[in-house]
Amino acid sequence: MLPLSGMRVIAIEQYGAGPYGTMQLADLGAEVIKIENPSDGGDMGRRVGPYFLSPDDSHFFESFNRNKKSITLDLKKDGARDVLHALVRRADGVLNNLRGDLPDSLGLTYAALKEANPRIVCAHLSAYGRSGPRANWPGYDYLMQAEAGYLSLTGEPEGPPSRMGLSIVDMMTGLFAAFALLSGIIAARDTGVGRDIDVNLFDCALQNLNYLATWYLNEGHKQGREPRSSHPSLTPSQLYRTRDGYIFIMCNKEKFWPVFCDMIGRPDLAADSNFRTFKDRLAHREKLTVVLDEALSGRTTAEWLEHFAGRVPAAPVNDVASALDNPFVRGGARIWNIDHPERADFKMVAAPYGCPGETLPRNPAPALGQDTERLLAECGLSHEHVAALRQRGVI
Repeated sequence: MLPLSGMRVIAIEQYGAGPYGTMQLADLGAEVIKIENPSDGGDMGRRVGPYFLSPDDSHFFESFNRNKKSITLDLKKDGARDVLHALVRRADGVLNNLRGDLPDSLGLTYAALKEANPRIVCAHLSAYGRSGPRANWPGYDYLMQAEAGYLSLTGEPEGPPSRMGLSIVDMMTGLFAAFALLSGIIAARDTGVGRDIDVNLFDCALQNLNYLATWYLNEGHKQGREPRSSHPSLTPSQLYRTRDGYIFIMCNKEKFWPVFCDMIGRPDLAADSNFRTFKDRLAHREKLTVVLDEALSGRTTAEWLEHFAGRVPAAPVNDVASALDNPFVRGGARIWNIDHPERADFKMVAAPYGCPGETLPRNPAPALGQDTERLLAECGLSHEHVAALRQRGVI
């Protein structure tokens, strides 16, 4: 059995952060039931282009929603709460990524759901939290990167502020939310009592400042952008020029430095008083960059990688295409073929989990509302009741 087999999670989610978190649960075997509002076409991610498989299914949507089920339900309409409670009775957790002031009004909190299921865990993923002056503010990844200082850390020192190229705050917050939900479910299974648990984009973005925040809070150190994407205190740990481009070298332990020096034909550098320790090398980083550029420019990046062969931590500097066409990726089952009804060879990056002896599920994202009738029947709603709900636009 997969690690999360038998766990059921109700997800009131859209776009990126929430769906990314629940997809991790689904990849590991949880049954994730995605509630989508039929009044506005479901998750807005279905309509994020530029590439589509059908009018309500985009490549973007597939990237966040594989292995899930979909039910349509307009939580603002009369009768919807009864349907929600019927689903909650058979679930372990409810996760939403709505604006902070909406879970209370839509009845998605533990206080609103505990009568239906006292063990239910309600995870709330919002922009700025469910309380405080920003509870009703919308918020998105790039805004968090800007306010939490990421743009001041990314790019070359003389360049403009630059965001990270990926929606890293969305994805990290999705992971934090999934972790928090699982933690709550473990506790609820032990105690029989569920809870609310909160995660928000801004706090997760701030949390990821990590040691840079600790340096500033305790020593007043204001870290900025470093040349060549350098580590702020460890050297060599940056980009260097090769004959045909760049290579990233990371000698982040002292043991790698003499090995690196030997392998580039400059064993003398390891004994040079300017470069003997991390502290020495940081003090003379500009000089060391010139020396290493000269040494590494004698071969291509590919030749150096073959020469280092794992003895020196190094990587090529790829674009997205080169990263995905890398033989290490293509030859290692890191790309999945998904049997999609509109495209049998639809490809996605594989889940990053290995469960020896088990095969992770590889199902496409669900069509809008494809599981509504079956799941409501499982909850005990009659065919006539479901038909009446559909006629009123509740589902």
